Amino acid sequence: MYVVCLSLYLIREYLSTRRCRAQAGGTVRTTFLNSSAAVACGRMIAGAILFGTTAVNAMTNIDATRARRFPPSDFPAPAWPYSRRDMSRMDEAADFNFYSAPRFVTHIDEGAIASLTQYYDEALLAGNDVLDLCSSWISHLPPNKELGRVVGLGMNARELEANEQLTEWVLRDLNSEPTLPFDDESFDAVLNVVSVDYLNKPQQVFSEMHRVLRPGGVALMSFSNRCFPTKAVKIWLDADDEERKHIVASYFWYAPRDGWADIMAIDLKPSKGAGLASGTLPSSFLGLFGSLLPSGDPMIVVRANKRATCAT
Repeated sequence: MYVVCLSLYLIREYLSTRRCRAQAGGTVRTTFLNSSAAVACGRMIAGAILFGTTAVNAMTNIDATRARRFPPSDFPAPAWPYSRRDMSRMDEAADFNFYSAPRFVTHIDEGAIASLTQYYDEALLAGNDVLDLCSSWISHLPPNKELGRVVGLGMNARELEANEQLTEWVLRDLNSEPTLPFDDESFDAVLNVVSVDYLNKPQQVFSEMHRVLRPGGVALMSFSNRCFPTKAVKIWLDADDEERKHIVASYFWYAPRDGWADIMAIDLKPSKGAGLASGTLPSSFLGLFGSLLPSGDPMIVVRANKRATCAT
């Protein structure tokens, strides 16, 4: 039992202290913890003793009570509230250079991917035309959902070519050219997975998203707590997850002003212990040590619908 508790403690410290984790290739480098071997050992022991293989691939429970709406009082500024410094990055070199090498890896864990795919299955309708911004080799769309046109816009041709869920794709660096090469009202949904933190011209990009959406269309911006910190904008690195929800909601609110309805954030994060097989642990144990159980990567969606008309 001592080994189990120690392992769980190491996991809790690992998960509670991480914010953005630098990713390169298939390796995740944590910048806050030097004893990576101890953490890995703790996770392996805890997994072998307590969870088995079921926790690794745990499906998440989407709880509607985790939805947060944003009233007008949350956005008191009369105009776009962010400065050029807010949108600055540690590495201002051309993004096409940074993304020139393909990365055939997933940047969120399996539980977060499963929760996002499940949410897409609920939010997207059969036949919807979809634009996947900052796309790569996988779009996390539900495999059994018959969608219409699925367009990927990204920065690495090899990744986009490998994405079997796309019907077409286009290369574009939205930080140097923040326009979308599509006609007005071309799509029913615009998606963006774990990349909204890299946009250094979000006002222009969100206005463009609004332009290419059909009236009533939905935009779904999802993010976790991982990123390439040298490419994320300053305001994002200075914020926690709750503040990041407000940041993305404010992008909708101001770009264009009065252009979006039903702005809300939804927390898709797995509940603690969700992957445990029924009866694996007694409820008394979960009551004592439930706060130590790993819950996986958070997955948050901030969404809004295009109004039929708006004042610009």
